Amino acid sequence: MANNNFDLSNLALQCVCPNNELIYDDVGKPSVMVKIPKMTYAQLGLGSSTDIHPAFIVNGVTKDAIWISKYQNVVVGGRAYSLPAKDPKTAITFDAARSACIAKGAGWHLMTRAEWAMLALWCKANGTQPKGNNNYGKDHSETVYRAIPTYMDGNNIGRVATGTGPLSWSHDGTPSGIWDLNGNVWEWVGGLRLVKGEVQILANNNAAIVTADQAANSAEWKAIDATTGELLTPDGTGTTANSVKLDYVSSHWQWDTSISSQSDSSRNAPFENTTCSENIADPAKLVLQALGLFKYDATSGAYSGDYFYANNGAAERSFYCGGAWVSGANAGVFALFGGYDRSSSNAGIGFRSAYYVP
Repeated sequence: MANNNFDLSNLALQCVCPNNELIYDDVGKPSVMVKIPKMTYAQLGLGSSTDIHPAFIVNGVTKDAIWISKYQNVVVGGRAYSLPAKDPKTAITFDAARSACIAKGAGWHLMTRAEWAMLALWCKANGTQPKGNNNYGKDHSETVYRAIPTYMDGNNIGRVATGTGPLSWSHDGTPSGIWDLNGNVWEWVGGLRLVKGEVQILANNNAAIVTADQAANSAEWKAIDATTGELLTPDGTGTTANSVKLDYVSSHWQWDTSISSQSDSSRNAPFENTTCSENIADPAKLVLQALGLFKYDATSGAYSGDYFYANNGAAERSFYCGGAWVSGANAGVFALFGGYDRSSSNAGIGFRSAYYVP
């Protein structure tokens, strides 16, 4: 009977949102998930390559699809859940967010940077970069639309209930989409960090593997070769020879093989102003572009004014994405923040789980 009830619930959901699915964890509790079929670089607006985007490659195996939480997550019984009309879980560290996702069972994981970037690229390629709660309960560009408040920032609206905004807050502009990728709360992502300004990742989407080691001292973290785009074993101090590093030049971020302006404080600039020096060859650029760390389209305004925040001097800086209710025009699917360490937590930082068939 329970399985029949689950099937009926899924049928009801899919009658309204065909690509949505209730996926149950190892204790039988559901999350509303959005199925994303595998896509190529070309389908995501990154040239003409028919290679599969790394978000769909886990432990060397190409996945036909991945599932992304439709809503920013809550935590119940130590497990993460994607549910509508809830106050998203905040004041949570990177490691705690990851643990709440892994606790759900095989295939469940903290949404990775590869997955987030894939969605951002899809939105841009399809002209649907979403709006959201980035201006105290509404989008900075909208005057009428509101969502249901769940947390007040003084006398102003702070967080809003998941999925209660207008369709413009959905990643594809339809009821079937993923909500609140722009604003409300920043979202931790796995598989990406800076070490003294050196960008480090896990191969493809290996950050989605339950047993993946993303600890600060993990050997799974790899630097990126600036010439070939291949992965390198980092030297541990952020000075790996010929690795891609983040510099700050003339008030914008620049990818290079060395750092001329290093600072243990957060700085920022529009994402679309990010450049690559002549030391970064095309294969390495493509790795950065696939991870949403460097623009592919040079058209002014193509990235909606989203901002890139980072600290390129600290021993380790983890990343969260999207923006919060105070971010204004700086928020969006290409907004990312690598300014604080993995132990950071406040009322404006949350997370989202994802799933693949193990």
